[in-house]
Order: sequence, then C-alpha cells, then structure tokens
Amino acid sequence: EISLGLVGSEMCKETAGKTIIPFNVHNGSRFSGTIDTIKELEPDATVVEDGFTVSERDVAEASEDVAEWLDGLGY
Repeated sequence: EISLGLVGSEMCKETAGKTIIPFNVHNGSRFSGTIDTIKELEPDATVVEDGFTVSERDVAEASEDVAEWLDGLGY
C-alpha cells in the first residue's frame, strides 16, 4: 500500500493534467494496491500503470533494469 508520507507530502500537490509514474522498492508485495490508490487520490492525473518495481534484495543490481525502464518511457 502507498506510504502515508508520500500521500501527505507529494500527492497533495496539484497533479491535474500531469503524469504520475510510479516506482518503488518492495519486500515481496510489488505495488500491492498502490497504483489504484494513486488513481483514486489523483483522478485528474494520468497514472502510468507499468511502473517500475524491484525487490529490496535486487536493488544493487537493478541499474540496467532502471535505465531500460526509463528509456522505454522516453527519458
């Protein structure tokens, strides 16, 4: 589930017409219900459903995966 800290600090900013690209580090839950929660909280934003998620065990080796994901998004 989404961190309340993130909701309080980042998600309350104006996001209408903006694109939210979720990414996270997890301990087995992947995104859980986070993407649906973001959509619910920010109905006027576009939420990319194919966000990047990586297990905390694999973070140290994830740089190529992150670069590939960002490249696929056009960054």
